[in-house]
Amino acid sequence: MDEKNDLIKVFSGSLITVNLLKTELEKEGIETTVHNEYQEAMTAGFATGTPYSVDLFIIDSDLKKAQPIINHFKTINEE
Repeated sequence: MDEKNDLIKVFSGSLITVNLLKTELEKEGIETTVHNEYQEAMTAGFATGTPYSVDLFIIDSDLKKAQPIINHFKTINEE
């Protein structure tokens, strides 16, 4: 029986901050998916959301490995 892996959202922010965290996670072998609602809407010809409507997803089975990286990233990037 195959184990089903779901994507879970682990971070939201600007494209720049999402890409920074994406790079850190991928250095550790954690695959990521970026969903940029703002860019998708602009491409479709209408504006919805904001430039901060970028979400970062990982496979739920990677959460335990990713959590310390995400927590550290959030700590050093607090505004």
